[in-house]
Amino acid sequence: MKIGAFLTDTVSLNAKASMGAFEFRCTDQRGRSHFDLLWKGRVVWAGPAHGVLLEAYDVNLLAKESRGFFQMQEQVANVWNNCELLSLNKVFEAVVLKGKLTGSSTLLWQMVFTLVDNEQLAFDVSFEGNEEANPNCIVLNWAMAEAEKVFGLGTQFTHLDLRGKEVPILSQEPGIGRGVQPLTWLMDTFFGAGGSTVHSNAPSTHFLTTEMKSLALENKQYAVYDFTDSDRMGLKVYAPRVKGRFFFGETPLELLEVGTRFIGRMPPLPQWLQQGAVIGMQGGRSLVERRLQRLRGHGAALAAFWLQDWVGARKTAAGHQLWWNWEVDNDTYPQWPEFVGKLKSLGVRVMAYLNPFLVNVASKKTVKHNYYEEAKEKGFLIKNPRGEDYTILNTSFSAGLLDLSNPEARAFIKDIIKKELLSVGVSGWMADFGEALPFDAVLHGDVSAADYHNRYPEVWAQINREVIAESGLEGDVAFFMRSGFTQAPTHATLFWLGDQLTGWRAEDGIKNAVTGLLSSGMSGFSLNHSDIGGYIATTIPHVPFPLSSVGHTRSRELLWRWIELNAFTAVFRTHEGNQPARHYQIFDDDETLAHFARFSRVYAALSEYRQHLCDEAFKKGWPLVRHPWLHYPKNKTLRQLEYQMMLG
Repeated sequence: MKIGAFLTDTVSLNAKASMGAFEFRCTDQRGRSHFDLLWKGRVVWAGPAHGVLLEAYDVNLLAKESRGFFQMQEQVANVWNNCELLSLNKVFEAVVLKGKLTGSSTLLWQMVFTLVDNEQLAFDVSFEGNEEANPNCIVLNWAMAEAEKVFGLGTQFTHLDLRGKEVPILSQEPGIGRGVQPLTWLMDTFFGAGGSTVHSNAPSTHFLTTEMKSLALENKQYAVYDFTDSDRMGLKVYAPRVKGRFFFGETPLELLEVGTRFIGRMPPLPQWLQQGAVIGMQGGRSLVERRLQRLRGHGAALAAFWLQDWVGARKTAAGHQLWWNWEVDNDTYPQWPEFVGKLKSLGVRVMAYLNPFLVNVASKKTVKHNYYEEAKEKGFLIKNPRGEDYTILNTSFSAGLLDLSNPEARAFIKDIIKKELLSVGVSGWMADFGEALPFDAVLHGDVSAADYHNRYPEVWAQINREVIAESGLEGDVAFFMRSGFTQAPTHATLFWLGDQLTGWRAEDGIKNAVTGLLSSGMSGFSLNHSDIGGYIATTIPHVPFPLSSVGHTRSRELLWRWIELNAFTAVFRTHEGNQPARHYQIFDDDETLAHFARFSRVYAALSEYRQHLCDEAFKKGWPLVRHPWLHYPKNKTLRQLEYQMMLG
């Protein structure tokens, strides 16, 4: 990120304005104007000591998509990075800071501050009277203390403190390996899927710092936070106008309470979901019934069976994957409604799986509906620039993505959920994906795909929540999703951390579960959890042995440790992984199953306490899993911790 030049010839501006508990101040510092924002007499936000407050660029942004991964490149046409502050005035119910940018030409800009409440201040940066110049990228620079730490920005998997990092705010696949070598190199070279330590399914523009700074953007466009400088941060937003909120509080928990007034707060989890384990499995009705008996025989506390393969499964290059056609596969689960009702009568719910993709199931046997063909005929799939249905490659198959900008497409998928899941008595589901909208897609009503990309997971959450409300099932049905953006907590009932590598490394593995819980919790994603044991095996599916340093699978030891970890999170849920036969499973030996059953009882024993924490999350926005710093902000030792967490 470019940071503007020093101001050497600006005219000094000295001015003050106040509004509520806030004071705005421009002062002369060595012949140049410096801007400060004060709350209750304390400077919280300040322009940088070196560099400029504001920059603008005319940029051609190129986004190359592959399997939900994005490579972002920019071509800069014009630059305005010499900034001068011209005026600071109270105008009716706002404070307006005006200035001038010079570079390729001259731009006049203004930053308008309006009062939301005594702890929230909205800001709006725009350009005025610039007919010939068209900046589409804005950079805001703010001072930071050298020892100041930065937390949040959504679900960050590797780095809890983001100081020293440049973080892209783009919902996308985080990657396989993310720095674990040589795996990451191989994934990048052959699939473009290695990712990085700062990629995320559920990023957020919201952060908080150890100096009690907190901010979130209203913008949905791609942005980059730059914390690489020792004395300042840069916020680069690829938009011609930037809107956001500053949040103020005396403690980190106060900042979260204030920030989640804007971000949104998640409802308490259903009571049944907290009474025991959610068993993720595939294989059909008879296998479920046999495993239910084994679990009961070991005294396991059970909440639900999560049956991903209710739609039927097939083999792909990645291993075991599902038919993305959202109706039951009667060969796998015969008498599906009766089976769901029978389990519920035994005190065990059924959860399912869906996502916003559809595949053509013309080659699949026993199909009642080909929802892909129905969506295609009605024009509900996103289009490519040639006006054709946009096919997105997943592993070794392609799928169509629903155009959620189209109200009729949203109604279409809601009707499917009501008919195929809720009418049968299914009590929840994984609402997967949401990150893959290409920037060059053509959407309904000429909506810009670049502007809609980060909004897509928020709308995907909204659709799932509306289905539950419209069916009168609020509080009894829950869905969990991995994709998200700043205000996804407004709609989501539960998050999960996506696909971790089955290993021990900090870049990608069990440690990510702790980091992801802590970072997302400090972003307002208060209810989150991970797959017990991790998800990703990187062995070649049809090669009977692992390749040294590349082939990762779940070991017995890793499974045991992850079982213990997840008993102290929001939801205690297993996953067989992408290659179930290669991963160690809870049913593989009686000692492991007994260990799992014991910790399912530990999880269940905490249900009353967890319910209190859920209520707290709903009322205050505080996460269930918390970094100790949230409660002890003045303890300098605690703020250094990376893998220690508190339940409440």
